[in-house]
Amino acid sequence: MIVGLGTDIVEVSRIEKMIERHADSFVNRIFTPGEIAYCQQRKFSAEPFAGRWAAKEAVMKALGTGFIQGTHFQEIEIVTEPSGRPRVVLHGSTAELAKQLFIDEILVTMSHCREYATATAIGVRGSV
Repeated sequence: MIVGLGTDIVEVSRIEKMIERHADSFVNRIFTPGEIAYCQQRKFSAEPFAGRWAAKEAVMKALGTGFIQGTHFQEIEIVTEPSGRPRVVLHGSTAELAKQLFIDEILVTMSHCREYATATAIGVRGSV
């Protein structure tokens, strides 16, 4: 059963400017080491960073919290499966919140081009 839905869109240039202005302090505050390694391997790293930003925002919306109730960007990790499929891994208080909401899994899809990145997240109770 679907118990939460979130979507987000962000301009890639906005994330690119944040990375240029604040460098490691921005990247390390928002993204996990695994996400950073994945994005930095890409030719245009701002696009996958923006996609993960949008995915994290979409997950927060699917949880119904936004930035309140103890959710943190670093506690929402977007892992890329060998098939290329993105998967959400929750950590810390954000994982606890999902458990309290009886959310067993969060499905996510992301897309990006040079100008925009978008993501949709669906919180699911039970098996898909």
